[in-house]
Amino acid sequence: MRVLIVHERYSKPGGEDAAVDAEMALLKDAGLAVELFAEDNTRIVRGTPALAAQALWSFDGRRRVAAAIDRFRPDVLHVHNAFPLLSASIYGAAVERGIPVVQTLHNFRLLCANALLLRDGRPCERCVGKLVKWPGVVHGCYRGSRAASAVVGAVAAVHQLTAIRNRAVDRYIALSPFSARRFVAGGLPAERMIVCPPVLREPDRNAAAPVPASGRRTGGLLVGRLSPEKGIESLIAAWRDVPHPLTVIGDGPLAEAVRRAAPPQVRFLGWRSSEEVAAAMAQAALLLFPSLCYENFPLVVAEAMAHGLPVLAASGGAVEDTLEDGRTGAFAPPGDVEGWRIAARSLLDQPERLSVMGAAGRAVFRERYGQAAALARRLALYEELCGHPAVSTRVDGPVPV
Repeated sequence: MRVLIVHERYSKPGGEDAAVDAEMALLKDAGLAVELFAEDNTRIVRGTPALAAQALWSFDGRRRVAAAIDRFRPDVLHVHNAFPLLSASIYGAAVERGIPVVQTLHNFRLLCANALLLRDGRPCERCVGKLVKWPGVVHGCYRGSRAASAVVGAVAAVHQLTAIRNRAVDRYIALSPFSARRFVAGGLPAERMIVCPPVLREPDRNAAAPVPASGRRTGGLLVGRLSPEKGIESLIAAWRDVPHPLTVIGDGPLAEAVRRAAPPQVRFLGWRSSEEVAAAMAQAALLLFPSLCYENFPLVVAEAMAHGLPVLAASGGAVEDTLEDGRTGAFAPPGDVEGWRIAARSLLDQPERLSVMGAAGRAVFRERYGQAAALARRLALYEELCGHPAVSTRVDGPVPV
């Protein structure tokens, strides 16, 4: 089987780009012929009428994707991100050639101008289910601009009118059950929606993990963007009364502010490579995930589980599909400084309990998010759409759900 993957890479690479790369590697290793049509967001000139028009309907994007289809001749077109340079126009290039289209929904862009379902530090769903997303325009939810928010809202409306009503997309992939419910509430067809978590690279079981100097895992770890929606400010405030070390990996607009506000037991490392993050996860006792927004799929939480690291997370959203309270992690109210202080201190004072939770998390990861389960889901989807096996020989078995 031949799969053409379409993805606009971000100017600052993040979890979505990594997930696409991991998916491509998984499919290639399974014997599928895979090609990437990549667009580069670094060439965007923001605030121009040309960009607005292109985001709504890109004739150039459709032409170039059509040329890639004619050259590669895929069995499936799998789109990850087409915003803002490619647009919903590219689906038609596949439809007119009789090629099924899969769209992975990495964020809530089709439901919300800022793609987070968040406003003023709290979850917001006022635009969910509306063709015209007027509340998002009024509040300037995209980059603080009403004009830009109107364009992004119009992009979502164009998708609703073309891709959904004209059945240009055969299957939508939501990354979690929570996200699937939100998208269906927003008007995407339930009969074309499936849940398929992103592909995650499993830790090398044969590689020796770094051994903490103390002989056991200690302290807390936060990995992520240091921005308001991620809840870093309330976590730092809570840590003033937590007598355990906290390591923060990541960068963002709040980096300097939280450094100044942090107590002495908090250490900031800035951006680190995936290998360095894995090493930090092997040494920490607890991952902190204080996000104020719903999240579509909390990649760092699943990665922590893979490393046997339990998680304290803000309740609400897709993270509740990932963690099992009391078994693989625990929850605290989002933005509640006192709640986070009590929960973090209680867990870190119980290293034996954290060890048990970490082992349970590793087992759950292998069952739900391991590469065998991820491959089985994707092969089943492609075979359903194409009507023939994805690879010439494979071991049949139940598809994990």
